[in-house]
Amino acid sequence: MDENELQQEEKNENEEVTERPNYAEELVGILREKKLTREELHDELAGYHANDIADALPLLNHEERFELYRAIGEEEVAEVFAYLEDPAEYINELDVEKAADIIENMDADDAVDFLEDLDEKQQDAILAHMDEESRNDITLIQSYDEDEIGSKMTTNFIVVKRGCTIKQAMKSLVEQAAENDNLQTIYVVNTDDTFYGAISLQDLIIAREGTDLDDITSDSYPFVYDHESVSKCIEDLKDYSEDSIPVLNNDKILLGVITSQDLVEVVDEELGEDYAKFAGLTEEEDLNEPLLQSMKKRISWLLILMVLGLGVSSVVGVFEPVMAAITILVAFQSLILDMSGNCGTQSLAVTIRVLSDLEVTPEQKRHLVFKEAKVGLCNGLVLGSMAFLFCGVYMMLAKHMPILEAVQISGCIGAALTLSMLISGISGTLIPMFFHRINVDPAVASGPLITTVNDLVAVISYYGLAWIFLVQGLHLHA
Repeated sequence: MDENELQQEEKNENEEVTERPNYAEELVGILREKKLTREELHDELAGYHANDIADALPLLNHEERFELYRAIGEEEVAEVFAYLEDPAEYINELDVEKAADIIENMDADDAVDFLEDLDEKQQDAILAHMDEESRNDITLIQSYDEDEIGSKMTTNFIVVKRGCTIKQAMKSLVEQAAENDNLQTIYVVNTDDTFYGAISLQDLIIAREGTDLDDITSDSYPFVYDHESVSKCIEDLKDYSEDSIPVLNNDKILLGVITSQDLVEVVDEELGEDYAKFAGLTEEEDLNEPLLQSMKKRISWLLILMVLGLGVSSVVGVFEPVMAAITILVAFQSLILDMSGNCGTQSLAVTIRVLSDLEVTPEQKRHLVFKEAKVGLCNGLVLGSMAFLFCGVYMMLAKHMPILEAVQISGCIGAALTLSMLISGISGTLIPMFFHRINVDPAVASGPLITTVNDLVAVISYYGLAWIFLVQGLHLHA
């Protein structure tokens, strides 16, 4: 490295990283330090993102929040409220009519999420003061189960009739844009309101007036049905790079759309649920969740795992004569159990990822089982050889054990480690496949379950081999 490069590297190390501005604190300063008219305050706040304004609300008092609401208007307040983590605290400050006016300005899916955080009495009171169209949109989305894609859709989209001219389509777009801001894709329906296809905004803008609307309409545009499961739809939707995907009922009537933002949120929720299941939880938990609710989510799996753990302990008890004969084996038990559990968890993660692809074939599943078995065996051979070497040296140097005896015992440890990792790789693949086959989410074959099963495998492999080769074969004793 020459002198210039060294100087540049030193300069880069000394440069301070510029911190991002704290917009929430800036907003608080504007509201408290500047004596502005409502119009001036509106202009000052216009450049801030709704999410930053939402972050500022907890820093303001009741009167300051109301001054902010009045300055930015109901439409902007609706956008701000859509970013709140705990909306109940702020909605309780408003009268029912004001709350209803704000929620009417939200996208229907955001409004549903917002209302879910309120108690049933508050929901009913607010819905009663909303206009019929907004209430119907919310009721439609609420009618779906949480695991149905219809519960994730929004009714914020632009639609035009098939057969209209380019000029008529543009006029319809402008009229609907006042209420719906998902403009990148315009949906086309037949005269009976059944879905026909979609047009990109760019194609509509550049189309000549005499162009037939069908010529710029994609009639093979992807769509999903409203009662399809979220997990199934995710895989379908991820294959497309569209900004939104239409949601149809069984009669092919266009009900709503899934936007790219909705898709990101759905994927995040699914990953959160899978992560919770991996940890042996029935559902995700939140930071401020009550003690009893957290206990309820964890206790069911813990009870199952305790029963399985008792089974493992019982099996260990069967091998007490082996432990009494060769006590040094107990010192390396955790090594075998830990590596077996780690191997099984790795295979589990790979298998669940493969099974998430709904197009995986039986042949591919068989290939995966053999692949994980080979990976487990090869890793087992490498780690088993290392265990044989290190454990043997440890017993000779630290325990002053005769060389032959140390080699025999460390050889058994290495062989047990190889065998347990092979079986763990296979079980980490077959267990989630079994759950998948009986239509149970394979993520429930969680880390704790696999680890417990593999503990059983490791104990039997370890002490079983020791009993056969060391006690019965070589007649070793403490």
